Amino acid sequence: MTEIITFFKGLTGTGYLFLILTALTLFSAIGVVTARNPIYSVLALIATFFCLSGHYILLNAQFLAAVNIIVYAGAIMVLFLFTIMFLNLRKDDEESKTNLTKMASVIVGGLLMVMLITIFRAKSAQVPTVSSTTPFNSKTGLVETLGNLLYSDYILPFELASVLFLIAMVGAVMLGKRETGDRHF
Repeated sequence: MTEIITFFKGLTGTGYLFLILTALTLFSAIGVVTARNPIYSVLALIATFFCLSGHYILLNAQFLAAVNIIVYAGAIMVLFLFTIMFLNLRKDDEESKTNLTKMASVIVGGLLMVMLITIFRAKSAQVPTVSSTTPFNSKTGLVETLGNLLYSDYILPFELASVLFLIAMVGAVMLGKRETGDRHF
């Protein structure tokens, strides 16, 4: 108990802000999982992303905070909302999936998992060690350095993410495609 008291006595304003943001992040993340309505779940996920952006700002990573808000809380959440609105969430109208589609999804998921494990093992052997004697580089957080690193060392994960976005777009178009004879609302 005395450790907790000394911990709170040693906190500054930034420490209290960190604790408040952490509590808000945890509550909104729990709301994502426990919400029965998918729209409420997406709104709680947006709140989680904003809280995480607050953590980035506390870590002096303003660029990551801005990208997190623009990309995740903006574009990706709009995509999630459109996908949820396209889906038919009534269980009595859903078609049962055939065994062939289930088997194909398991095979594709397994191949993706094997590929990711192979990439992580290959990259973990190349991770440089950072010691306390490493000199400070003032260009570490610049966008130019981030772009050079993204398009050289991390080109494979970057391209995999672009393929996943392409698959998501095709899936959204296929879900939104109307069959002949369907009513237009």
